[in-house]
Amino acid sequence: MPEGPSIVILKEETQQFSGQKVIGVSGNSAIDIQRAKEKEIKSFKTWGKHFLICFDDFTIKIHLLMFGTYRINERKDGEPRLRLIFQNGEINFYTCSVKILEGDIDSHYDWREDVMNKKWDAEKAKKSLEKIPKQMICDVVLDQNIFSGVGNIIKNEILYRCYVHPESLVGKIPPLKIEEIIDECSIYSFEFLKWKKKSELKKHWLAHTRKICLRCDLPIIKKQTGVKKRRSFFCTNCQNIYQ
Repeated sequence: MPEGPSIVILKEETQQFSGQKVIGVSGNSAIDIQRAKEKEIKSFKTWGKHFLICFDDFTIKIHLLMFGTYRINERKDGEPRLRLIFQNGEINFYTCSVKILEGDIDSHYDWREDVMNKKWDAEKAKKSLEKIPKQMICDVVLDQNIFSGVGNIIKNEILYRCYVHPESLVGKIPPLKIEEIIDECSIYSFEFLKWKKKSELKKHWLAHTRKICLRCDLPIIKKQTGVKKRRSFFCTNCQNIYQ
């Protein structure tokens, strides 16, 4: 599943169509995608893993799910879920969720929850964590209503950076360490974006899919953790467990 930084890249790649009129619409989405025809795109936005195509009175929300892809000014074999054609090119989305959000897009999203948005509010995230002391940090970091845009790679990397075991309980983690985790969710996301653009993301991974801890020279544990049962990669020697 693409994480927040990858969706920011999609937004940047589609800026060439901002302000353009949609002259053709097709695709196998079940929603009324023809509403977009002859409409001018006001802006492209992102909220975490959501890509938002904003018109005057509605927005098309794209979620690439686990295996979704897109193509700009080119096509894959097979019918897309949504194709938008412009005078100067086209965008194609495949194997994704397509929904329409009515009215002002600001009524649908709290931008303070997006770790890559200029309105990101770390203090709001801290207050959210204070309400769920018995949850594992591995689940909480993936909660899109707290850390919108953070995915499994970012989760594994920031917990390794912060020396925190993924099965630690939020309420047992020291306050300064909680603040460090919250800050790293945003910091690492922007580093992820920089490395992704340079096609060198994987070489910077310290824990995700690694076999040996770079700090301890001991085996990295691979385990499905938390309620979400997502893959975690961690070192039991240097990542402290708070329970």
